[in-house]
Amino acid sequence: MQHKLLIVEDDASIVEMVSDYLTREGFYVTTASNGEEGMAIFASDTFDMMIVDLMMPKLDGFELIKLVRERSAIPILIMSAKDSDVDKALGLGFGADDYIAKPFSMIEISARIKAAIRRATKYVQIEMSKPPAEQNIIKMGHLFIDLDNYLVQKHDKAMKLTSKEFDILKLFVTNPNRVFTKAQIYSFVWNDEYYGDENVINVHIRRLREKIEDDPSNPTHIKTLWGIGYKWEG
Repeated sequence: MQHKLLIVEDDASIVEMVSDYLTREGFYVTTASNGEEGMAIFASDTFDMMIVDLMMPKLDGFELIKLVRERSAIPILIMSAKDSDVDKALGLGFGADDYIAKPFSMIEISARIKAAIRRATKYVQIEMSKPPAEQNIIKMGHLFIDLDNYLVQKHDKAMKLTSKEFDILKLFVTNPNRVFTKAQIYSFVWNDEYYGDENVINVHIRRLREKIEDDPSNPTHIKTLWGIGYKWEG
């Protein structure tokens, strides 16, 4: 299956380099030169993933990600020359799944895209062969979680989780009361070595709490163990 990517980037040389490489890797690539054009293209078609620059004319990457997140849980990768912890936290806070700093290697960006699509795809494949009794359904207070069909409801309202948010939630609910360090969460969810970037984990945990907790500032499920990590309480 040929996966469809949307690259939104105002630097023509980067667009050409990345799109040419990813096309050779087997992806179908569509490009936009600014956020406004990118949003229009996104709204008129379907894509498996979006790659977004932050600093763009007409509509910057932060606002674009925010608009896309209101409509879709599509994986979003930020590629940007802005490499501060603040920019990373902002980008992830608006709803991006991953962040890669310029300059980057083509091998690395291709690997990250493939991993993100792989994670997202496994949650949207409904296993029709399983009888209902065998489905991984968790009911916990106001929460309904269907692990097979990538569905989370709070008070009977469907929550839009990104693939990584769902990965973190799945890790927690299938291991209740087990304490996970940030390094362990990163290793399980990102399938990569942890380099101590706490903002990535902190932002995803905060976003997840905002979606599933009644009071995110006083969570009843995702508990913080200061200096250690997090655990899930039912």
